[in-house]
Amino acid sequence: MKQKLLIIAGPTAVGKTAISIELAKRLNGEIISCDSMQIYKGMDIGSAKIKKQEMQGIKHHMLDIISPDESYTVAQYKEEVENLIKEISSRGKLPIITGGTGLYINSIICSMNFSESDKDENYRNYLESLADAKGNEYIHDMLKKCDKLSYENIHYNNRKRVIRALEVYKLTGKPFSSYSSGENYYTCSYDLYYYILNMNRETLYKRINKRVDLMVDEGLIDEVKHLKECGYNSSMQSMQGIGYKEVLDYLDGRMTLDESIELIKKGSRNYAKRQLTWFRKDPRAVFIDKDQYETEEEIINYIVSNVK
Repeated sequence: MKQKLLIIAGPTAVGKTAISIELAKRLNGEIISCDSMQIYKGMDIGSAKIKKQEMQGIKHHMLDIISPDESYTVAQYKEEVENLIKEISSRGKLPIITGGTGLYINSIICSMNFSESDKDENYRNYLESLADAKGNEYIHDMLKKCDKLSYENIHYNNRKRVIRALEVYKLTGKPFSSYSSGENYYTCSYDLYYYILNMNRETLYKRINKRVDLMVDEGLIDEVKHLKECGYNSSMQSMQGIGYKEVLDYLDGRMTLDESIELIKKGSRNYAKRQLTWFRKDPRAVFIDKDQYETEEEIINYIVSNVK
């Protein structure tokens, strides 16, 4: 019998956290975070990481697992989460994956090949130096010529992923995107329940803007300042995250605080748009329009009735 797996995904600031906690209470579940920024220790405010008191006693996994200067791959996420799903299920509890990093979700529920066996360190170093000299967008444009699908799906600031895509093409002659496709791509070894929370775009964007203002009020600037003092800098993948790179630019005198905050809001809104585009590609995903429900309790009841 397949293990049951519930996924609550959606764009940033849509309200996944509160709903997932209530679902965990009702369905005897534990939450597995699916957020590529919340894996980092000390990066709490900018990643909108859940606070201990907000967990309401529900066990959360995959938070604070590495330092900001450590590298972390999708393959590692896949391995750790698959083990977690087995372990949580073995205790008679329901694993609930919650978050907005689509690639992490797909690594669990799609037939993806993340072999890291073939590497070309010299080529990687060359691309790194090229990006340092000419910018991330320059190597991102290189990707457009050999793998348009990856070019469209990978943001230019995700330097590590862009470099990996270029490296795979150099080594195999095949586009990186071809390793994540095919007729069996949407096959899953779990009894899957996959829900995407969404809402009116204007409302969502207002929520995003308000969340950014709240992050600043809660101490985002001091958080980034502390990370910088610890030696973490913009060359690290972690510090390229939305909210961190903009504040670093402010701290380094490249822009004003107001400009930095506006860029965080704009980057977050654009990210939400890309997230929704990603989730819409999966035919198994059930979209839940929050505007169609009077209360979140109705949404929770709807999901519980389907999963039980």
